Amino acid sequence: QAQLQESGPGLVKPSQTLSLTCTVSGDSTTSNSYCWTWIRQPPGKGLEWIGHIGPSGKTEYIPGLKSRISISRDTSKNDIILQLISVIPEDTAVYFCARLDLSKGNALDTWGQGTLVTVSS
Repeated sequence: QAQLQESGPGLVKPSQTLSLTCTVSGDSTTSNSYCWTWIRQPPGKGLEWIGHIGPSGKTEYIPGLKSRISISRDTSKNDIILQLISVIPEDTAVYFCARLDLSKGNALDTWGQGTLVTVSS
């Protein structure tokens, strides 16, 4: 059974780059069955899908972050990597990675526990 674990810095200063890693075990990030998704939840707000990377490496991003976000994968480590440049305080959130199963109606069927990122000077 797949397990996802997010890691990265808990505190980032405004204008810096946020880098988070989602380490996947029990499954392959190159599998044709899944997209690997990043979702965030700002304090007191709902979940927000911010992007994903598909089996072919194709990425999709939320329009409001397109100029600042990048999702990639390191196949040697089976990791999914999120980078967000020029962060602002509004990027403060719990960041989750999740597996989207293309064979189950795009269900997000496996989640990491999430990691809190605070953007503050």
